[in-house]
Amino acid sequence: MRGVTGRGRLGGVLITSRPLDEYCVFFGLSRARLSALPGPVLDCPGGASGLVAEARALGCRVVAADPAYARPTAELLAAAERSRQAMAAAMPADPAHHPAPRHRPYDKYLRSWDRARALFAADRAAHPGSYLAARLPELPFADGSFALTLSSYLLFAYPERFGPDEQFEALLELVRVTAADGEVLVHPLHDGAGHRCPHLAQLRRALGERGVHSELRTAREPGDGRRRWSMRLTHYQKQREGQRNGGRIRPSAGKSGTEASSPATVR
Repeated sequence: MRGVTGRGRLGGVLITSRPLDEYCVFFGLSRARLSALPGPVLDCPGGASGLVAEARALGCRVVAADPAYARPTAELLAAAERSRQAMAAAMPADPAHHPAPRHRPYDKYLRSWDRARALFAADRAAHPGSYLAARLPELPFADGSFALTLSSYLLFAYPERFGPDEQFEALLELVRVTAADGEVLVHPLHDGAGHRCPHLAQLRRALGERGVHSELRTAREPGDGRRRWSMRLTHYQKQREGQRNGGRIRPSAGKSGTEASSPATVR
């Protein structure tokens, strides 16, 4: 998140409390589409969001995976509250990188985080099996477990933690656990300072060589019309067993590529 400090971090990653509505904006989703999915959804990382609880009310099963779930709920909630405070300070201090308050008042936006955080706490207590402590690129799920896989504010948001090779392996893992007719959606494609991934074209080419089709998508922010970029990954062909440890990406300062390039089971 642009302009947000590390006060709410656990393991070097911010713990945020985003509601379902924010996921829909990021990924171009709708409640109707989620409720019609033929299988479960993976949210990786899940943080302290309200997605699992809100999707359950729609009849959609979501499994959240995050290494932070190895910690007690109280510790996650404290980190999420610190992230909320950091966001409250960042929005008025850096308005160029946040939606204008006339379209989305800051206090209303932050209240949506408060509600999502409360939903997370209650849902984790009631359904602990929906929140699994797991870390990319080694997820404890069988191949093709999910109809839809979502990953937000992780792989490209923290380039100091996820270099090109780590991003590549993590994206392959997200594809592996997604059904052959499903899709992986990743957002954002920039770091915390708003700098777009400089080796995205090379990364997409390497994914293509491993049977993964990638497509860049854009959605308009409600109200002020700002564009949000995400990447959609689908199978060209079924991944072969044993292909997970090859391929390396060389960083480059070049521009990104074109718009398009050519019940969960624990294993």
